[in-house]
Amino acid sequence: MSANTFGNLFRVTTFGESHGKALGCIIDGCPSGVGIDEGFIQSEMDRRRPGGTRIGTARNEGDRVSILSGVYEGLTTGTPIAMVLFNENQKSSDYDGLKDVFRPGHADYTYLKKYGLRDPRGGGRSSGRETSARVAAGAVAKLVLKGYGIRIDAAVRSVKDIVVDGGFEPPFTPPLFTVNGSRDEEILALIEKTRKDQDSLGGIVECHIKGVPAGLGDPVFDKVEAVLAHAEMSIGAVKGIEFGLGFGATQINASVMNDQMDADGFMTNNAGGMLGGITTGEDIVFRLAVKPTPSIAKPQKTVDVDGNARTVSITGRHDVTILVRILPVVEAMAAMTILDLMLENLRYER
Repeated sequence: MSANTFGNLFRVTTFGESHGKALGCIIDGCPSGVGIDEGFIQSEMDRRRPGGTRIGTARNEGDRVSILSGVYEGLTTGTPIAMVLFNENQKSSDYDGLKDVFRPGHADYTYLKKYGLRDPRGGGRSSGRETSARVAAGAVAKLVLKGYGIRIDAAVRSVKDIVVDGGFEPPFTPPLFTVNGSRDEEILALIEKTRKDQDSLGGIVECHIKGVPAGLGDPVFDKVEAVLAHAEMSIGAVKGIEFGLGFGATQINASVMNDQMDADGFMTNNAGGMLGGITTGEDIVFRLAVKPTPSIAKPQKTVDVDGNARTVSITGRHDVTILVRILPVVEAMAAMTILDLMLENLRYER
């Protein structure tokens, strides 16, 4: 499997760089006859796009998606779907002073070690901008899943040490899209303070997948947790994942942890919608640890390609936190994963 391709039956290949001419994706294996709502696809892109929120980067990309193939008169044809979006607001000159310097927290050093060269303009292929193509593909997957009654929602559970307790209550309120909005004012104040300090913030994102039938997934190596973890951990800023109670399960006894059943079904959902790596029919629930944006203006120590000590300040247009913009990416990877599992089960049923 190519390192740029994800999925088995619903396969997505992404291409393009942060400061290249364009980014895009090719979807192979999408069922035919699915209605493609281009307005919905664009609305998903708008959620992720640079300049889309007042708390994010000043880089303002339209991220207008063009569908090149695989759709006729609003329906998928079953042939490969190609989508492209052109970069329009790059400022590659922001990176002129970083061509020979390894930026702390970025993949500059590792890309050079692996490939022998690297694209210094915004990180090239390792840039978070690559995820725009994933969101386009994920929007198509969501449209397919809608026909099965499956819905995916992600929201911000915490920002640094400010945890938003309580329920997960969509629809979520801009500009922060926290799980219930109860601590938004504190978080906004923290973001502004961090911006003035020339630093950045991470936090936790929570995702719920509703309407998934019981019986998806394979035991042993292809457990649902395993394939979802693969999908979500492939997002560059994600550093950890937990399902259901997650690490909290280590603090309780089995008599509390076990999801007991009665005549109406499961009485709790501590396992997060999966047992033995197979879906139970309950909501799939997981949380992701998202690191602070590595590009900050605060001076940091590093070295150049010759091993000389350097101090760098990353200028340009960068997010204080990517927690809001990562939400549609998280949902997109979940959608591609669940659709792939659905198609696998349908193949067995035939």
